[in-house]
Amino acid sequence: MSQVYIVPSEIMFRHCDPAGIVFYPRYVEMLNDTIEHWFKHYLNVDFNALHLERKLGIPVVSLNVEFKSPGMLGEAITKELSVEKLGRSSVSLKIALKDAEPPKTPKLEARMTIVFMNLDTQESTEIPADIRERIQTMLPA
Repeated sequence: MSQVYIVPSEIMFRHCDPAGIVFYPRYVEMLNDTIEHWFKHYLNVDFNALHLERKLGIPVVSLNVEFKSPGMLGEAITKELSVEKLGRSSVSLKIALKDAEPPKTPKLEARMTIVFMNLDTQESTEIPADIRERIQTMLPA
């Protein structure tokens, strides 16, 4: 079984429309926040170091989102990231946003692929060894 990286969170006012329901583009921002948190706290490279020091970007090249149930203002959720596939320059991820409390009803499930890109040349580049090593610990057995 693969390892899951979990980020506790909550649905905040800034995420919602006037009815108190998450406005769907805000979910995409939550996905990006999850990836940024994973890079900083699991892969041990924050976005400042990644982008400004290493001159690497990680654009999303594929994104598929299924909306499962509405998210409401004030709800506690978990953001659960798992690695599905690791390539030379790309990583395929699954991120699920779920209620924090049982029965952990899913709010959405997303599958996405990010590609490591050299910011100077704007071309894909091999995932650095230190980052690859950490990502490999999350691959399915």
